[in-house]
Amino acid sequence: MRTSYHSVHEPICGICGKRSRSFESLREHLIGPLPKAECERVFRERGCDLCLNIFGSRNALRVHRDTCQLSYGYNAVLNRFANLGIQDDLRIDNGKSRAVALACKMVGGGSDGSLDLCAKICIVDEYENILFRSYVKPYLPVTHYRYETTGIRPEYLRDAMPLRQVQRKIQDFLCNGEPMWKIRPRGGKARILVGHGLDHDLKCMELEYPAIKLRQAS
Repeated sequence: MRTSYHSVHEPICGICGKRSRSFESLREHLIGPLPKAECERVFRERGCDLCLNIFGSRNALRVHRDTCQLSYGYNAVLNRFANLGIQDDLRIDNGKSRAVALACKMVGGGSDGSLDLCAKICIVDEYENILFRSYVKPYLPVTHYRYETTGIRPEYLRDAMPLRQVQRKIQDFLCNGEPMWKIRPRGGKARILVGHGLDHDLKCMELEYPAIKLRQAS
């Protein structure tokens, strides 16, 4: 019998607990051409047709709809970006973010899949607001997507932002208009970068940034 592997990143039905490969697969499970009857019935009563979450009562659903983060106001391009997990609010100095945190997800390259290749990046500010989030297309072929831990599939990287483009975008944001050679420990406009295993992440991104501006999180 074939073993089915699931990732914690997969969307899950709030009624029966079934995991789906994608957000659209979950939508089909709930309200598609051939939905599961009980799940469809409950979802019609207490489910948000935007985020597909299930609520304890119709009143709770009404309250949620006023604040649901997914709204009909997005245009087609932003909807596509949302589906790809892309968010880009990086700006050269607006004076708000003096320190930011970086996190990466790695897929595998090389003949045995052991070579770490950066495939997804997220940057947040000190208030945990997401400033940048994107899949990244590695410069080497991916031989192991490490799906059980990354939740990344081949189709997510097919039209992803190339690594070189991501490098330039992030480096410009971190330097914040200040030349690399002028960056100093205190003062200046360059941002402090915080993260776990920053040396490794920056190496995989092939991104240079002065060590005096790096802060390793414990």
